[in-house]
Parts: sequence; structure tokens; C-alpha cells
Amino acid sequence: MVTARSAEAALREWRPESEGQRALREAFLAFLIARPDACRRSCEPGHLTASAVVLDHEARNVLLTLHPKVGRWIQLGGHCEPADAGLSAAALREAVEESGIDGLVIDPEPLHLDVHPITCSLGRPTRHFDVRFLLRAPAGARARISDESIDLRWWPVDGLPTEIDTMPELLALAHSRVLRTSDSVRGPLP
Repeated sequence: MVTARSAEAALREWRPESEGQRALREAFLAFLIARPDACRRSCEPGHLTASAVVLDHEARNVLLTLHPKVGRWIQLGGHCEPADAGLSAAALREAVEESGIDGLVIDPEPLHLDVHPITCSLGRPTRHFDVRFLLRAPAGARARISDESIDLRWWPVDGLPTEIDTMPELLALAHSRVLRTSDSVRGPLP
């Protein structure tokens, strides 16, 4: 189960590269310490959510959903559920539910943090403290739209829709991580 303590532990281990993300990580940690219910959607001041930047096997396309409440193309994701073992498990579950793709592989280290205002299932304005993860789809993966989306589509990373908020920053971080991971698997370049 995702708890404030397990989320705090995951974020304490993460070392963001930018000063802005380091500052936001400290704000998330303070919120988690102050609110033991921070991972439950019933936490009215705000709650942690987990989302997924899903890249195709070649890392040339990103899977985005046209979200019915937000009305924009965004990454997949949502609320933590009691059965989720941690934040990365919540992001993976949400990605599978919303995409219908089996065999997604998640990098368990957070990729990015964001706080945004939203009116979610409580019907009152709140904030989502979103922890974003990088996922890779298997070769040939075909997405299926779920009830949680108006539309679901693979977008070329160099041909994104307009009004996508933090997606360019997320994709830059994702590509950096993909390259770093690929280099560590292959070994140093000659």
C-alpha cells in the first residue's frame, strides 16, 4: 500500500538533476511529513498521484491521453490505490489500465514532480502532487482507449499537440534517461 512513509522513502532516495526539482522534492517531503493521509484522495488540501510518461520501444513516440476533466493531451496516470505497493506501482497500474498495453517496463526512479490545481473525485478544488515515472512499451505495442479517456494516441516526440504544459520538459528528461540507461547497458562508448 502506498503510504506517506513509503512515498517519503522513495522521494528521499531520488536525486533530481535540476534545482527546481530539488526544491519541489523538498516541498513534497514536507507535505508527506505533515499529512499522513497525503496518498489518499480524501486528503482535501491535496494528495499524491502517480503518472507515466510512456515511450514506445524506439523512444520516438509518447502515448498521451485526451483527459475528459482537463480537456488537454496529458500523460497517463492517476490516484494511488490501496493495492499499490508504491508510487511506481501506482504509475504502472494506471498506465496499463488507461492504455491496455501489457508488458510495459517502468523505471522505478521518479522522473519529474509537478503540483497542479484540479477538481477531482471529491468535487472540490484540490491539488495533485504528481510523481512522474518513465515507462517503455514493448515493440509493436498497440494502445486501446479506456473509459478514462476521450482519446488515446501515440504522438511523435517532435510533433506534440499544443497546450501540453510540462510535456517538452518531461520528454527531454525521459530521453536523457533513456540515453543514460542505454549507455550503461552497452558500456562506455569507444
